[in-house]
Amino acid sequence: MTSITEAASAATAAMSDADQRAPTTEELKAREDALYRRDAMLRVAVPAAVILGILLLWEAVVRIHQIPHYILPAPSLIFTTLIENWDTLSGALWFTVKLTLLALFAAIVGGVLLAVAFALFKWVEIGLFPIAVILQVTPIIAIAPLILIYVSSTTAALLLCAWIVAFFPILSNTVIGLKSADSNLRDLFTLYKASPWQTFRYLLVPSALPYFMAGLKIAGGLSLIGAVVAEFTAGTAGRETGLASRILESSFRTEIPMMFAALFLVSLLGIVIFLVFAGLSRAVLGHWHESEMKKER
Repeated sequence: MTSITEAASAATAAMSDADQRAPTTEELKAREDALYRRDAMLRVAVPAAVILGILLLWEAVVRIHQIPHYILPAPSLIFTTLIENWDTLSGALWFTVKLTLLALFAAIVGGVLLAVAFALFKWVEIGLFPIAVILQVTPIIAIAPLILIYVSSTTAALLLCAWIVAFFPILSNTVIGLKSADSNLRDLFTLYKASPWQTFRYLLVPSALPYFMAGLKIAGGLSLIGAVVAEFTAGTAGRETGLASRILESSFRTEIPMMFAALFLVSLLGIVIFLVFAGLSRAVLGHWHESEMKKER
């Protein structure tokens, strides 16, 4: 009887030791990957379910109350309008995409170069930063008419308006990033007699990169807003026009479903731009910066 009791106690102790055994590296990695996949699925499924619920509620309210389409079109009618007028809307969408990306590219080039000049030369920052602030705080809708008067090309004027809106977040965030390098590391680079180029490449650029990526995500949306607002102000018409012109034309003709279809494309474009730059930030910073690294839960 005693031997049976001892054997049972030994088996229980062995099981307890197995339960208390530290997980292996493979087990930890598998657990982390499973949690990451679950979080990724939730980040997609939950917003999708919320949006789908809103659309279904919208559709039901319009049908139950029989709201006329010229007051509030149902989502199904908006989708049908989008398909039927895709030839017109696709050209406008492509024009808006080109305008937004060109403005953003110009903002990145100008903002980064000026930020580097600000960080390296104090007198440049003292002289030019107030001008950048003035451009940022002045509403683009207030200066767009003047730009359209002084710039002969309408497309160039729209591009300039979008660039003004997108420029400051890139400049401001990059300047802050370049100035946020650890002072102890600066002293270490000086102690080892690093050249200005080595200090810039190996210390300032890694320090500024997270700030630059944050500014890029902001500027992407702002460049789209600037392009749409500038086109609203210009009130242009014709083939080489963007989604804002389609919205204006639809409002003049009281084609409310067409307005919603164009507005849907504007919103979708903004979402795509944000997701692209969020993915780019994750790819660039995910393996070394805390803001994008996977965290165990």
